[in-house]
Formats: sequence, C-alpha cells, structure tokens
Amino acid sequence: MEGRPDKFGSPYRLLSAAVVPRPIAWVSSRGSRGENLAPFSFFNVAAIDPPVLMVAPVGVGRERKDTPENVLESEAFVVNVVTGDLVEAMNETAASLDAGESEFERAGVTAVEATAVDAPRVEEAHVALECTLAESMEMGGSTLLFGEVVHAHVDDDLLVEGHKLDVTKLDAVGRLAGGYYASTRDRYHLERPP
Repeated sequence: MEGRPDKFGSPYRLLSAAVVPRPIAWVSSRGSRGENLAPFSFFNVAAIDPPVLMVAPVGVGRERKDTPENVLESEAFVVNVVTGDLVEAMNETAASLDAGESEFERAGVTAVEATAVDAPRVEEAHVALECTLAESMEMGGSTLLFGEVVHAHVDDDLLVEGHKLDVTKLDAVGRLAGGYYASTRDRYHLERPP
C-alpha cells in the first residue's frame, strides 16, 4: 500500500507508528495558568551549539494547551527525562485535568524549583534539562518550542569519569504508538566507520 499520509488512517497515526521509538519530553512549566507537567513525544535535539531541544505540542492560537501557553509567557521550561521508574507517573500527567488541579500531585511526584529558569522540575527525575525559549513557531496544527538548555541536573550514579552521562545506566523510556512504549534496556554497540 502507498499513498498520501492520510491514507493510513491519519498523518498522526502513520508518523507516531513509523517514527519509533521517540524520546519523551516530560515538560514542566509555569505561567498565569499555574504550574503544569505534561508529556510530549514529538520531541528531539534540534541543535548542539548552542544546545537546543525542540518540543512540538499540538495546538495553535486559542487551541494551545497549558504547556505552550506557559512557555510562550514565561520563556522557560524544564524537560524531565522519563525513565522506567517514572513511566507510570508520566502517564498520569497525560490526563486532562480541570483548571487548578496539579499534575504533580496526581502523579505523586515532587515539584522543586529549577536552578536557572522560572519553572518547576520533577525532583525524582534522574535527568532534567532547564531551558529558556530560543524560538517558537506555528507549523500546521502544532506550536514548535525551541529551548536552549542553560542548566542540567544529572544523578551522580549515572555519571562516569565524574562528568559524562553513561547511556547504559540511563533507563530511558521511548514512545511508540497507541499505548505502547519501549525501554532502552536492550542495547547493542556498533563502531562508527572511519
């Protein structure tokens, strides 16, 4: 079968099932709507110098939800890396809550102040990347948020040589499609050719 992306149910269904596994940005933010914690799997590294992450929440204009509204207002957010021990809590924060309800409380995680930006972070997250908004743009039905990483929190037990994050120690979780996720426990190594 071949054809336009909507021939496969919808472009979303095609891309979310074909582009796998996707890292999950568990974004914490603050604005006039209050504090917010929500997961996004349309997320990745956008640049390295300066270090920039891209998160693409669905919704533009009046259809934007709390996270992009908070980020556009405060120009700050934290990407908390989702690991196996936090995946259930992350899933709880995907629920639609009434105004004033706390995703942190619903998920049973602790909000603590970020160090360099005006946003909370998840204290239990083993890696948290504090970002300032570098750029935003609307593309189709999504608001793309580009955040420059200005401060990082990494648990000491994930480090080797005192300062390098060891990918074999980070039990990160990736998003597949529907209700499916993948762990990074099944790893293998390939030497890059010269």
